[in-house]
Amino acid sequence: MKDFNALYDEWLNRATEYRDELAAMSEDDRKEAFYKDLEFGTAGLRGIIGAGTNRLNTYTIGRVTDGLASYLFAHKKSDIKVAISYDSRHFSQEFARHAAAVFAARGVKAYITRELQPTPYLSFMVRKLGCDAGVMITASHNPAKFNGYKVYGADGCQVTDNAAAEIFGFIEKVKLFDVKAADFDGAVERGEIVFADVTRDYLDCVYARSIGKHRKASIVYTPLNGTGYAIVPQMFEERGFTDVKIVPEQAKPDGAFPTCPYPNPEKAEALRLAVELAEKSGADVVIGTDPDADRLGAAVKTADGYRLISGNEMGVLLIDYIFSHGKSLPENPVVVKTIVTTDLAARVAESYGAEVREVLTGFKYIGEVIKKLEDKGEAARFAFGYEESYGYLSGTYVRDKDAVVASMLVAEMTADYLAEGKTLADVLDGIYAKFGKYVHRTVSYTYEGVAGAEKMKQVLAGLRKNPPAAIDGSAVTETIDYLTQDKFDLPKSNVLSFKAADGSKLIVRPSGTEPLIKAYVTAANGGDKRVDAIIAEVEKFMR
Repeated sequence: MKDFNALYDEWLNRATEYRDELAAMSEDDRKEAFYKDLEFGTAGLRGIIGAGTNRLNTYTIGRVTDGLASYLFAHKKSDIKVAISYDSRHFSQEFARHAAAVFAARGVKAYITRELQPTPYLSFMVRKLGCDAGVMITASHNPAKFNGYKVYGADGCQVTDNAAAEIFGFIEKVKLFDVKAADFDGAVERGEIVFADVTRDYLDCVYARSIGKHRKASIVYTPLNGTGYAIVPQMFEERGFTDVKIVPEQAKPDGAFPTCPYPNPEKAEALRLAVELAEKSGADVVIGTDPDADRLGAAVKTADGYRLISGNEMGVLLIDYIFSHGKSLPENPVVVKTIVTTDLAARVAESYGAEVREVLTGFKYIGEVIKKLEDKGEAARFAFGYEESYGYLSGTYVRDKDAVVASMLVAEMTADYLAEGKTLADVLDGIYAKFGKYVHRTVSYTYEGVAGAEKMKQVLAGLRKNPPAAIDGSAVTETIDYLTQDKFDLPKSNVLSFKAADGSKLIVRPSGTEPLIKAYVTAANGGDKRVDAIIAEVEKFMR
C-alpha cells in the first residue's frame, strides 16, 4: 500500500484546483483516494471522479495518456495519430480534451469529436482515419460518480492483454505531476488537434447491415441521457421508422442520470420510464441504449403487458432473424459468443449451419476472432457476435459492440415479424419450444474499498480450493479453471466454470472494471425457482 498521507500532502501542495476537495477529506477518504493508483487493464481505466491517485481526474488522465504516447512511439517513430471521443458523463469532454492536449504536447496528432459520440463510433473512427490508437472517455453504464478511459488499437478493437500490460509498463514510468499538456485551442489552430466527423460514413456502414423489408412498427426509444440521443433517432428516421417516441426525461445528455441512478439497460429500472411511455402509447417495442450506446435493452408488447427481453434472449432472436431473413448470407458463416453467453445461441446458429466460436468475456475477444478471419481473407464469414451483457455486433466495420446497428436490427425484426402476425415474444417462445428453455441469471457481489479487494481474492481462492460438488443437487461433472486450463485455445483468465450433469451451470469471474464478482447461473430445468435455489447456494460462497 502506498503512503497515502504523503501523497495527500503532495496533492494538497501541487494540485491547487482540487484543494477544496482535498481539504474536505476525512482520514478514510484520504486512504481510499490515495492508497493505490487506478489500475490499468484491457478495459483501460475506470474509477470514481475526484482528486487522488485512485480517482479519475485530469492528472490521472494525463499520466495514462503520456504513457500511452510512449507506448505508441515505441512501436512507430513518427506520424502517430489517435482518435478520441467521449460520452455524456461529468467531465467527459474536459478529460477528452485534456488527453488530446497531452498527445499534442508529445507530438501525437489527435482527432477528436466536436460533440459526444458512442463508443462504436470511436471504434469506427480509428479505422476510418487510419489511426494508431483510440481513446474513449466513458464509464459505460456505471453510476454517475464514475468515469473511465478506454484504449483501442489500430484495428478499432480494445487493446488485448499483452498490449495492455505493455502500455501499463510505460504508464508506471510517468511521474504524474511532470506531464505536459499543450494549450487546446492553440493546438487546434496549429492542426495538432483536429475536430473529426465520420457520422455519414459510420451510418452508411450500419445501414449496409440492414435486412428488414418492413417499417411499420411503433417504437419507444430512450438514450438514457447518453450518446445515442442524436444518432439513434437519426438512424430511425433515415431507415424509414416514422413512429418513434423518445422518453422526454432521458432524451438529452445528462451526466447526473437524474431519472436512472444506474443507467444500465440490463436492469428493469433503467427501462421503467420507457415502458411506462409504451404502455400509454401502445408501442410495439421499447429500445434503450446505455450512455455510451454500445449496449441495448428491449421490451416487447404482449397480451399480458411489456415483456423484457434479456441479453441472452435478444442475441438468440437476432441470430435466428439474421439467418432466417438475411438476404445475402456468407458461406461457412461464423457466430461468436462469450463463454458466459447462453448455449441456446450455439444450438440455434448451428441449426443454420453456422460455425460457433466461444471466447472469454469481453468484446475485444470477439474482435480478435474478426481479426483472425480478416488475416485469412475471410472477414466476410463473420455473421454475428454477442455477449449476454446486452452487447451485439453485425458486420466488421467496427470491432466493438454497437447499439446503433442493434437498434436498427431490432426495429426491423419487430416490423418484419409484425407483418407476419408475430411479436418478438411469439418468436422467442417458438425457439424455446423447438430447442428447450434454459433460464439464466447474473448476480453481482460488490466488494468496495481496501477490505473489499482482499475479500474478492479470498472468495476466488476459496472456490478454487473447495469447488462445489453439486449445483442444486445435480453433480458437477466438469470444472474449468480458465486461469490454468490448456484444453481451449483461449488466453488465461481468472474465471471458474462448473457444469452439472443436468446441464445447469455456474460461472464465476471478477469484473475487469468494477469492484465486484459476477456469478452467471444457468438452470437447465425448473425455471426461476431452480435459479433461485442455485443462487441461494452461491450466496454461501460469496459472503
